[in-house]
Amino acid sequence: MKRDGRLSGVLHVLLHMIGLEQPTTSEHLAKAMMTNPVVVRRIMAGLRDAGFVRSEKGHGGGWTIACDPAAITLADIYRAVGAPAILAMGHRTESPGCLVEQAVNHALDGAFREVETAFMAKLGDVTLAVLAKDFKQRLAKYGQTLEDQIHAA
Repeated sequence: MKRDGRLSGVLHVLLHMIGLEQPTTSEHLAKAMMTNPVVVRRIMAGLRDAGFVRSEKGHGGGWTIACDPAAITLADIYRAVGAPAILAMGHRTESPGCLVEQAVNHALDGAFREVETAFMAKLGDVTLAVLAKDFKQRLAKYGQTLEDQIHAA
């Protein structure tokens, strides 16, 4: 099963935007992510709808952070990208007539809920500002700049 990288991708984009501290084009962000600018624009649509980013057209325009990164949790961002499935596993049938399968589904439901609850709690504990601080510390530790990271991509 293919993994869903939307959350990871959007966090990558947001950290670049925070680091650049100026409007950033989809083309520039796409280069950093080694993807197509259309993919970046698609990712950004959910964030714009949630009020986390905005875009300005024209010369000097581009994407910018629209709110305080300390006020945005990773859980907020996860929801803004459509809350993709956390687990690749699921029930063989959602509404089984078979009593054996009903018992299996009942046993797995609790485990699935616990995993999702723990995941959302962890995401809720981390703000975008905390993630940006960690990234900036890593840049400093290795004596690199944000542009070094873009060119390394």
